[in-house]
Amino acid sequence: MEAPGVFVRQVRKRRSTAEKRLIVEQALEPGASVARVARAHGLNANVVFNWRRLYSEGKLSVEMTQAVKLLPVSIEEREVVDPPAEEAVTPSCGSIHIELRGKVRISVEGHADPAAIRAVLRG
Repeated sequence: MEAPGVFVRQVRKRRSTAEKRLIVEQALEPGASVARVARAHGLNANVVFNWRRLYSEGKLSVEMTQAVKLLPVSIEEREVVDPPAEEAVTPSCGSIHIELRGKVRISVEGHADPAAIRAVLRG
């Protein structure tokens, strides 16, 4: 006898598709009680009802449980083509002059990084 407060966890038995079909077919016999069939197999009646639904939808068929078949694959070798060389982009040279209300003047000569200019204007 177990001590009070001690719980024993039962391991669920995984049923094969063939077992599920057999149990469902027993439950579908005329005059059969789903609850009795479930108890006879150590199952909850809800599980058997779920399997009955799958059975009626054709999802407990033997064909559905067979291993997945792989499709044949062929690999073709292709000639590796180098992408065309990118033309070197020369940074544009120029100058930017910004005058704010006549008091502040900002000048940038040469290549101007947009992020740096934003930071200067915000700061």
